[in-house]
Amino acid sequence: MSQKSVCVYCGSRNGANKAYSEAAHEFGTLLAHEGWRLVYGAGDVGLMGEVARAAQAAGGDTFGVIPVHLLQREVGKTDLTRFVVTETMHERKKVMIMNADAVVVLPGGPGSLDELFEALTWRQLGLHDKPILIVNVGGYWDALHTLLDQVIGQGFADASMADFVSWVDDAEAAMAVLREKLA
Repeated sequence: MSQKSVCVYCGSRNGANKAYSEAAHEFGTLLAHEGWRLVYGAGDVGLMGEVARAAQAAGGDTFGVIPVHLLQREVGKTDLTRFVVTETMHERKKVMIMNADAVVVLPGGPGSLDELFEALTWRQLGLHDKPILIVNVGGYWDALHTLLDQVIGQGFADASMADFVSWVDDAEAAMAVLREKLA
């Protein structure tokens, strides 16, 4: 059986709530304990750094992808199992999703939203069928959930789009859903 890989989108900042960093740390640890590879944005700052350091500390395999223009800003984490530098943000997103079996979204900002919406759009267009999970730590993504419901309710997406996203409240719940969907 081949190793599973999970793409994690999350903030390059820690955010205002300590629970966000705790969730990132727990998720990185759980991924490593499961024997699954972390695929992420290769930064060593914010939640990105937290999830990667936790996965590494637990003996996990890490695959980071960063565009050249963010190497300094996001402090490219070069001690990963695999470290890839791309020319553009678009290439980064493509390499990340193409090297993963699932997508998990932890709290984050505009970059995380961009990555999520690209993965969701590609899923809607049939370009992949990978599970997409949103980890709604402390209700962080509640407004996004409402927005996606509105997009569907107002006829800008088919109702099936709701089935493309699994909503969970914490890292353990995310792992339980991933185990089921990647079995």
